[in-house]
Amino acid sequence: MVKQKKPVVVVTRRLPDAIQQRMQELFDVRLNAADKPMTAAQLAEAMKSADVLVPTVTDKIDAALLSKAGEQLRLIANFGNGVDNIDVATAVQRGITVTNTPGVLTEDTADMTMALILAVPRRLAEGANVLITDQDWNGWSPTWMLGHRIWGKRLGIIGMGRIGQAVARRARAFGLQIHYHNRRKVAPKIEEELDATYWESLDQMLARMDIVSVNCPHTPATFHLLSARRLKMLRPEAYIVNTARGEVIDENALARLLESGDIAGAGLDVFEHEPAVNPKLVKLAKAGKVVLLPHMGSATLEGRVDMGEKVIINIKTFMDGHRPPDRVLPSML
Repeated sequence: MVKQKKPVVVVTRRLPDAIQQRMQELFDVRLNAADKPMTAAQLAEAMKSADVLVPTVTDKIDAALLSKAGEQLRLIANFGNGVDNIDVATAVQRGITVTNTPGVLTEDTADMTMALILAVPRRLAEGANVLITDQDWNGWSPTWMLGHRIWGKRLGIIGMGRIGQAVARRARAFGLQIHYHNRRKVAPKIEEELDATYWESLDQMLARMDIVSVNCPHTPATFHLLSARRLKMLRPEAYIVNTARGEVIDENALARLLESGDIAGAGLDVFEHEPAVNPKLVKLAKAGKVVLLPHMGSATLEGRVDMGEKVIINIKTFMDGHRPPDRVLPSML
């Protein structure tokens, strides 16, 4: 019996050791030990030899790059939930299947969202910074470092998918009133469980919320969904939190409104031009108006291992001649 040749799998970034070890057992895997983002030229070269490419959110797999892929490339198994880094339509048109890793990041991202919902109004980053810089702290005072209570406030969730619902469950425990905008209403039993109010009009919801949480994917339809016009609808006392994708918010407009005091504050884990961070936002963070995190919403060891296991299952299933469980189609975006 002829031994079946292992598929060539190119992994663009370093993954947890347990995942890389398992991949080495199963596939002819090419790893990125240096863990430096691959250039477009390096990605193109990898795609000429790979049967399977395992990219991450930092790798832009566009039509131009896909045109350079070898004929043997038949699967792009994205290490990530979102696929906005991949031109899925072009990939499918070229006969390349695309998969992702949905579901496993839900709780971790919701935890980070809730952390920012707490951190911004309660000024946690500012307070922590006092103790590790040269600022003087003279002890407790009745009027020092006053934030705002979140209990009883209105939370508007943009995108009521898995993560949005997980955020709502946490927020309810903190006494927040749940409101949401989504492409369509969620099932009545979910609305009832979360005591959630649906807003068909995003504009109307934004004008009435105390805190807004962005939890929708980045697609052509959601690019700058929170435009300058919509951001101006927020109340001056409102806060905005984004753990989804930076492109959903017009960052320059957000920075202007924060600087002028037309929005009270923001908590951002994602940015429009990552890894670059808007200097205006950095300045605002230093002034205490913004909490900035380096895209770490899903950064738990458990979550990364779960993502890797999903990638392996998708590759194994595909190579065994079956439809991978997490296939992504253009119609789903």
